[in-house]
Amino acid sequence: MFYVYILFSSSLEKYYAGYTENVSIRLNQHNAGKGNYTSKGIPWILITTFECTSRSSAAQLELKIKKRGIKRYLQDQGLV
Repeated sequence: MFYVYILFSSSLEKYYAGYTENVSIRLNQHNAGKGNYTSKGIPWILITTFECTSRSSAAQLELKIKKRGIKRYLQDQGLV
């Protein structure tokens, strides 16, 4: 099982989307500064996750979210 996750950084006022098999481990990695982009926005908070059945479906959903704009996608879903 794969998960698409959306994070928010209050220090940057920005959202970040990605996908992983383990959301809690990945969130800890982001908050430990183990990513080029996300190291600047610590602390990141988890906004939501979407469950996907495969890596390819998770990658497709991540791309769809990023193309729409993360904040706009969240608004479409009624999450912000």
